[in-house]
Amino acid sequence: MTTTMYWTHVDGPLGPLLLTAAPTGELTSLTVPGQKKATVVRDDWTRDPGPFREAERQLAAYFAGDLKEFRLPTRAVGTPFREKVWAALDEVPYGGTVTYGEIAARIGAPRAAVRAVGGAIGANPLLIVRPCHRVIGADGSLTGYAGGLERKVRLLTHEGALPRP
Repeated sequence: MTTTMYWTHVDGPLGPLLLTAAPTGELTSLTVPGQKKATVVRDDWTRDPGPFREAERQLAAYFAGDLKEFRLPTRAVGTPFREKVWAALDEVPYGGTVTYGEIAARIGAPRAAVRAVGGAIGANPLLIVRPCHRVIGADGSLTGYAGGLERKVRLLTHEGALPRP
């Protein structure tokens, strides 16, 4: 038995966003053009904007400055460690930032696990919705972002975590 996956593109200020969803409607990924390890649409998936209407509405409200917290059903599957890291990302508030070390501490991982935390953050399949763009280096530097540092700057500026140029 094959499971139908759904996908669509949603236009946004970061380019056309690719959204995928499980048959039950949970958002499984949100990727941006040129993203490292981006989701690739398979031939057996169904293009249908229907399952994404609420995600599209919330993304539009976010980019308009009217939404600070996404409330969407999601299903991102990873190792137990990655899922703990991703849950910690969900707790970083709009307009705030956190370091990789702080995420490690929040999940009870040793300081030496910072590189593994970074790997889990880099594997986040739900860009923007799960705010991995809010993670910065211990020295305050804007470290890697799977969607590109320019997009990270745009998102952090949009949220007020960085000053507008």
